[in-house]
Amino acid sequence: MLAFGFFLFVASPVPSEAGALPDPPARELVIGTKEAPPFAMKNADGQWQGISIELWQRIADQLHLRYRFRETDLEGLIDGVGDGQFDAGVAALTISAAREEVVDFSQPYYTTGLGVAVPASRVGWWPIIRSISSLGFVQAVLVLAGVLAGAGLLIWIFERRGNHEFGGGPLKGIGTGFWWAAVTMTGVGYGDKVPRTVPGRLLAVAWMFTSVILISTFIAGITSALTTSRLTGLVQDVSDLQRVRVGAVAHTTTTDYLSAHQIRFFDYPDPVAALLALRNNRIDAVVYDRPLLVWLIKQKFAATLQVLPLTFDRQTYGIALPVSSPLREPVDRALLKDVHSDWWDHLLFSYLGERT
Repeated sequence: MLAFGFFLFVASPVPSEAGALPDPPARELVIGTKEAPPFAMKNADGQWQGISIELWQRIADQLHLRYRFRETDLEGLIDGVGDGQFDAGVAALTISAAREEVVDFSQPYYTTGLGVAVPASRVGWWPIIRSISSLGFVQAVLVLAGVLAGAGLLIWIFERRGNHEFGGGPLKGIGTGFWWAAVTMTGVGYGDKVPRTVPGRLLAVAWMFTSVILISTFIAGITSALTTSRLTGLVQDVSDLQRVRVGAVAHTTTTDYLSAHQIRFFDYPDPVAALLALRNNRIDAVVYDRPLLVWLIKQKFAATLQVLPLTFDRQTYGIALPVSSPLREPVDRALLKDVHSDWWDHLLFSYLGERT
């Protein structure tokens, strides 16, 4: 009986190492990818490298997989995985509901969001023009004009009988009073209109003190608005995208977000084309995956463009796999182990200058 039990123990298969395939495919896998720096890109020797590429290479080594990369575009990558041309898709692939209808995704390995690229801070007149033509500026001017009209009306009421300078009908008299109030407020002091009655002079004194406060507040507000516009440009927050010319890469989750929020945009075939349009002032901002914008601007547009310090529309990246792929579970186990290791922290820091 003991001998029979020992035979069963020896004959039973040894459990495979966690994360390993029970029976790795004998054939060479075809892995689809696309240029998406710093997650997938070619070096000078034509070899693929990047955050996603190195993660896949590490997973494949652990699972003893043979593979080769095949380059395609974003649409071809998703469709190729979906119809079985590729055994996996590795790049900066955002996990979305629409894509989940075509492919399966691994566990997420990177969480990010959309970012906004704008021209580097510089002095320019266009932001100033936009500021002084804004609704807020027009409203401030109208309020000031209303206050001047009110002061003009009062001075006309007090002076119309005892001072011929403010005489005439209501239209002429109030117009003259408006002129006097504006001259007094600005300190120009032409002196062509002077109150002569006691109530008129008391009003004039009160108006002088009031004018100092009003004109100081108005100038301070305008100066602050213009200075902010000149230093920060047209886009300071996501809400500003409604009022500027936005560029985005066609057929991406970025365009889905912009369309859902009714933000008009111009389509570009790739992020470099969009950033070139931004640099040449054909658009005012580019919206795209933030880490990709940071990388591209650091490499090619550091002197002219910048990425704003904001992230919105949370996104996660994953490895795309055919539906019901036998690779799904072992890839997930290996991936989860790797992204919680010091190796992953060092990898992110080497490409992005930050750790998880």
